[in-house]
Amino acid sequence: MVCLMCELLELEEGHKVLEIGTGSGYHAALIAELVAGPHAKGHVYTMEIIKELADFARRNLEKLGYLDRVTVIRGDGSLGYPKAAPYDRILVTAAAPSIPKPLVDQLKIGGIIVAPVGPPGFSQILVRARKRKDGLSIEEHGYVAFVPLRGKRGWRGWW
Repeated sequence: MVCLMCELLELEEGHKVLEIGTGSGYHAALIAELVAGPHAKGHVYTMEIIKELADFARRNLEKLGYLDRVTVIRGDGSLGYPKAAPYDRILVTAAAPSIPKPLVDQLKIGGIIVAPVGPPGFSQILVRARKRKDGLSIEEHGYVAFVPLRGKRGWRGWW
């Protein structure tokens, strides 16, 4: 799934990426390798709502030397991180009721967002949306199962 999501994001060196749902930090580190190589100035901002996971990921990324290319933020990822916007790419690693509007607002025109969309359980669809001046063009990429997105623009009461 990690590889598929990276492929759908069409990552390039120099991209600024927002990841929602840090987990262990593994996916953020992989993205950093793709966008922030030795000569690229890309960066990954990754948000985690669960304090213990954010702390765990920060320690992992620090031990592996990624904190110069990855910023770990504890907060409500369904609202994004406007401080560093706009982003070239946004990745959501938890199922949302729909693509959260704050994330769309923080995406550059021409940017891509990849997210599982659908109710908690096993009936979500992985979507890739491209932001255009007149809105989003959305493609579906199969059924998936992710934990529910927490936060103001996510699923409330499922945890």
